[in-house]
Amino acid sequence: MLAGSGLVSPVRPDRLVGMGRSLARWGMSPATAVAAAAARDPHRVAVIDEDGSVTYAELDRRSNAVARGLRQLGVRERDNVALLARNSRQFLLAQAAVAKVGADLIYLNTGFSGPQVGDVVRGEKVALLIADEEFAGRIAEAAPSVPLVTGLDELAAGDDRASPRPGHTGRHVILTSGTTGRPKAAPREAPGAVTGAESLLSLLDAIPLRARETTVLAAPMFHAWGLSNLIVALVLSSTLLLRRRFDPAETMGLLAAHDATALVAVPVMLQRIVELRDAPTITPGLRIAAVSGSSIPASVAERFMDTYGDVVYSLYGSTEVAFICVAGPRELREAPGTAGRPLHQVSLRIVDDAGREVPPGTPGRIFAGNGLTFDGYSGGLDGERLGALVATGDLGLLDSAGRLQLVGRADDMIVSGGENVHPAEVEECLQAHPAVADVAVIGADDERFGQALVAHVVRRPTPESEAVSAAELRTHVRQQLAAYKVPRDVVFHEALPRNETGKVLKRMLAEPT
Repeated sequence: MLAGSGLVSPVRPDRLVGMGRSLARWGMSPATAVAAAAARDPHRVAVIDEDGSVTYAELDRRSNAVARGLRQLGVRERDNVALLARNSRQFLLAQAAVAKVGADLIYLNTGFSGPQVGDVVRGEKVALLIADEEFAGRIAEAAPSVPLVTGLDELAAGDDRASPRPGHTGRHVILTSGTTGRPKAAPREAPGAVTGAESLLSLLDAIPLRARETTVLAAPMFHAWGLSNLIVALVLSSTLLLRRRFDPAETMGLLAAHDATALVAVPVMLQRIVELRDAPTITPGLRIAAVSGSSIPASVAERFMDTYGDVVYSLYGSTEVAFICVAGPRELREAPGTAGRPLHQVSLRIVDDAGREVPPGTPGRIFAGNGLTFDGYSGGLDGERLGALVATGDLGLLDSAGRLQLVGRADDMIVSGGENVHPAEVEECLQAHPAVADVAVIGADDERFGQALVAHVVRRPTPESEAVSAAELRTHVRQQLAAYKVPRDVVFHEALPRNETGKVLKRMLAEPT
């Protein structure tokens, strides 16, 4: 596995020594990944973004300078530093520099409102905030008393000698999406060398990323999925193609222009790509389109693979547990909509409300755990646990082949006329209709049934699709699902409200009057 991924290959002795020094100085952290890549492949391009390209050696030196600058601004080991930035080299500079100081880094969602930013900054006792210039006004209103650094170029031009070895390996603090409530901070300690290696190899066994390739990282890097792939790319000495905002046509253009081998995205991004009226011709180099963050509709995976080849890999995980399952192209063809099989080192159980394991084919609550499972939220809160396993908040079942099938969120279930309805099943049914581009199903108060289903639909941008009626879509569902799963109402939209990671914000979908 190590040899096949390119992680093990001949290295000059002096460079090998440099890689070892990096690990001894900063532990299992982004600082080590950057410094080790700089020692091994100093002239390899690390990032290509709107500002041009930067090599691993340049990134390492500049992050040294930024780390010294942060120390001069008063940042100390174990301090909480918050980062509010889009995908660019500035994100990597901040991440590596904070790790070199030995401080903990809190990744803020770029879609957070001012009050949400303020809540996190106060709740996590943030000592300094690093942000893109575009967010300065939002931060000034939300957290005026917290020191703010916008743009790192000035700090990066300073003394670029390696920082003193810190006594603390900085933690990553990832925030939950907050789609159903206030975001919670989930600190994650740096894994040990063995745990980190096992987790990396487990992922590379399921998604065949390889060293020194070129990856378009479109998924937001503040999110667990984008962040994980950022760190994996650094470990693999990959070249990252980054853009501050996602554009489907530009993304496909980047893949073609740079002969990139991998695209890392969230499912809605693939959905927007397959909806392109004049989809660019993809290069033969694309081997992987890896997605996570939400379930990928079976119809989207199928359309993407029909156009660009069998390259889609869908990872199921959570902020609290990290990686759980991966469905590769074969699984997505054989069992459309599957979440795949558990990765090596992952323990997975499907249980009923009493915590008893249910047989294959029976839906239940999903609990999972591995070496990367978090220790609890900030402030002493914790997720629901079953021994060493943590609840993901989802319902699912294991099929006869051992693949995980997601049924829906535990808190999304709609009880209509005494029948339990999981919105995901109805959404998948509607998504398969040729006129439907996007859909979300929610529950609404109903005098007769207690709750009724309401489907919020975006039609495809074609004359035939725009002519489809609510009655036609309700008939489509009735022909395939039970009568109590047919939506009472179908509401058409230009677009559905989504957060920065592509999840539909169902709380913003109002019941039709």
